[in-house]
Amino acid sequence: ELLRQPLGDEIPIGGVATGPRSHQWVGPRDSSLIWVEALDDGDPRKETEHRDRLILLDSLDGEPREVARTTARFSGASWGEDGSAMLYEYDRRKQWRRTSLLQLDPAGLRLLWEHSAYDGYADPGRPQMRTDSRGRAVMVQDGDWILLSGRGASPRGDHPFLDRFNLVTAEKERIFQAAEGTYESVADVLDDRGIKLVTSFETKTDPPNYYFRDQELGERRALTDFTDPAPQLRGISRQLVTYEREDGVPLSGQLYLPANHQPGERLPVVVWAYPREYNDPSVAGQVRGSPNRFSRFSGSSHMFFLTQGYAVFDGPAMPVVGEDGNDTFVKQLVMNAQAAVDKVVEMGIADRDRIGIGGHSYGAFMTANLLAHSDLFKSGIARSGAYNRTLTPFGFQNERRTFWEAPEVYFAMSPFMHADKINEPILLIHGDADNNSGTFPIQSRRLYHALKGHGATARLVMLPHESHGYAARESVLHALAEMIDWFDKHVKKAEQAEPVAVTRPGR
Repeated sequence: ELLRQPLGDEIPIGGVATGPRSHQWVGPRDSSLIWVEALDDGDPRKETEHRDRLILLDSLDGEPREVARTTARFSGASWGEDGSAMLYEYDRRKQWRRTSLLQLDPAGLRLLWEHSAYDGYADPGRPQMRTDSRGRAVMVQDGDWILLSGRGASPRGDHPFLDRFNLVTAEKERIFQAAEGTYESVADVLDDRGIKLVTSFETKTDPPNYYFRDQELGERRALTDFTDPAPQLRGISRQLVTYEREDGVPLSGQLYLPANHQPGERLPVVVWAYPREYNDPSVAGQVRGSPNRFSRFSGSSHMFFLTQGYAVFDGPAMPVVGEDGNDTFVKQLVMNAQAAVDKVVEMGIADRDRIGIGGHSYGAFMTANLLAHSDLFKSGIARSGAYNRTLTPFGFQNERRTFWEAPEVYFAMSPFMHADKINEPILLIHGDADNNSGTFPIQSRRLYHALKGHGATARLVMLPHESHGYAARESVLHALAEMIDWFDKHVKKAEQAEPVAVTRPGR
């Protein structure tokens, strides 16, 4: 027996258990175990030079010994064939990642790189792994060289890559990268040097297929021949759109146009987004995703609006910038939305009177807030969201303060508290069995009651037996039908809609 852990009901918010945790075998060794112990009582708010220490047990009948201490919280390790490891740390408050080389004999920890967790441009990638004879995952290794693959984020979008990296000299060599106009990522490596690869290749018009590549011979051979699963959706166009918000923060998103769109034709537009928090405004503005990927829609995706004559502005950036960015959450949200609306109008794609806003989970929270605090959108669809932050009083998303520490922030961010200001039609959809701790079904029910109490135009749809996402065919089709019907009435045909008489309680 290595550990008997008591009930973890006293773990600090955002913290970890005290005592040993994260036990794992040391990659290639037969009977060596390593684990982690907190040096800060598991409390992320405690100021300390080191957060965790790593303890090694060389053999099951030996004595444990400390081999390293981490500056930030331990978040995992990738083991090499020689018993060394790439060790990962994460500082949630600073949104910062550190990667170091861990040596066991002699014990030592050497920093390899560190960067913002959201800095895709600086991300050097993760090691390629294989399964050894013991069934354990180890890094693909050629002497001191390992292979790193990543998404290759850039201002032009993602271009996946494969690098060779020397653990001793830190020398790096790029041996593969997706060509312009394509999206090709490494699915597997077939030798230790990364010469022979299996890649997944796709373009805007070509569905993903697997290929064999021999880098030395220049050979490229198709391994699969998957055809377009939904040819009736082809003809849809896609482009990466970049722009700025009022304070100069750069933004971007993917704009999709339906197959029958004619140049100069203005369409009803669905803006579908999800807010994210960033400490650094330069990171907030980085381009994410690729305009070269094949478009595939499934489930209750908002992308099906493209089949109904809508344009879809998918994932326009909604950054909330600053270490305590939630202090100005609503202001920044409206700035982001204003910039997105201005862009699609300026491009000649939309007119301001036929734009709807939608989102899922934190995107639903965003939707209700934008309807409460702006008049940018004609209507909204909010799925599986949270709307009263006093029901998540010990923090949410990247908010680390409790309700009692920052009640004014929780109040200002809660659309429930501003339900009387939501004067655009809103559709609320929620799984009746949502067990996500931040989005219990009561959130949608209570917002609906508040809206109806103020005479708002609102509809609540509870999907039986569904959790945070929707799985049953009946639920998926129901959600799609509700979404399309709602925006058809309140966005596409908004100019024909009957005005809604707003009544107040007691009148």
